[in-house]
Amino acid sequence: MSAAVLEMSARTPAAERLADFARVTTDDVDEAADQIGRIFCPHDLRPARLRASGFSARHNCAGFDGFSINYVAYGGSVGIDPGCLERFFLVQVPLAGSAYIRAGTTELEAVPGRTASLLSPTIPTRMMWRDCAQAILLFDRRMVEQRAAALSGRVSGTVEFDPMIDLDAPAGRALRTSLAELMMLAERLGPSGRLSAVAMADWRELLLDRLLNGQRHGLSDAIQTFSGQAERLPRALRTARDHLADNAGEPLDLAQLACASGIGIRALQLGFRRHFGLSISQMLLDMRLAELHGRLAQGSPDASITDIAFDLGFTHLGRMAGAYREKFGETPSATLRRRMS
Repeated sequence: MSAAVLEMSARTPAAERLADFARVTTDDVDEAADQIGRIFCPHDLRPARLRASGFSARHNCAGFDGFSINYVAYGGSVGIDPGCLERFFLVQVPLAGSAYIRAGTTELEAVPGRTASLLSPTIPTRMMWRDCAQAILLFDRRMVEQRAAALSGRVSGTVEFDPMIDLDAPAGRALRTSLAELMMLAERLGPSGRLSAVAMADWRELLLDRLLNGQRHGLSDAIQTFSGQAERLPRALRTARDHLADNAGEPLDLAQLACASGIGIRALQLGFRRHFGLSISQMLLDMRLAELHGRLAQGSPDASITDIAFDLGFTHLGRMAGAYREKFGETPSATLRRRMS
């Protein structure tokens, strides 16, 4: 067990995490449902007792590029019904109390040190938290689905995980360790701190690996089968993908991209469709949107959406705004306002 997990476990159960990233602090049920719903997704929130005696809600959130680490705590017994999450996956690791969770037909009880949960965006979920605090990793749905497609050789589509994470199993311990270390990193950086692009990419790759190769889901067998073929053409495709990421703000030059990857343009185009489930231009758009979201989520009050968008290669602001809303479920200006609030 890593020092990060030992340190997290050594804290008192009620110790608040990510305190400098406070987003919601209230003992009002309606206010909690509204404000936390804006950060995650709209949901029904009902205390077990009609008068909400002892109810409290706390949500602290440190956002990164395509994922965030959160501390969410409810005082009292609270029913939470988000239905389908739609836009993201949630890994919930209990730190105190317990949570009864029903995801689709699966029922489980999340208990500190024993069991965590992994909620998929297309599986309806209901929960009952009892004086519960959890460390929660939110991961962008499209990013997970695209990586699953690349790993499995399938067209990008729905990914649904087994909702239960055994924290005593090696994969569960590894995922728990990564969340603990990410939370401690965010606390060290503070709200004004920044990760370098390289560090951000390293964290994104680590977390995607922990999810898609460590936890059971509908494409696990396909990924295992395809992994035997992944050292041929995908090696060139990974090179091309990395080149795109490194030059996302530059005009797309297919000849240059093909030269960097070592294969022809047509092979590159077909390879992207087959292994990533996207055209080259679609992947580039997704990278630019992710970078735009990251800059806005960490932007200063005087940040200009137009300037940032042009800097990233967007020339048609209307199309950019439409694609951004489809990917993140909100407008660029809404992301920036939330950062400033």
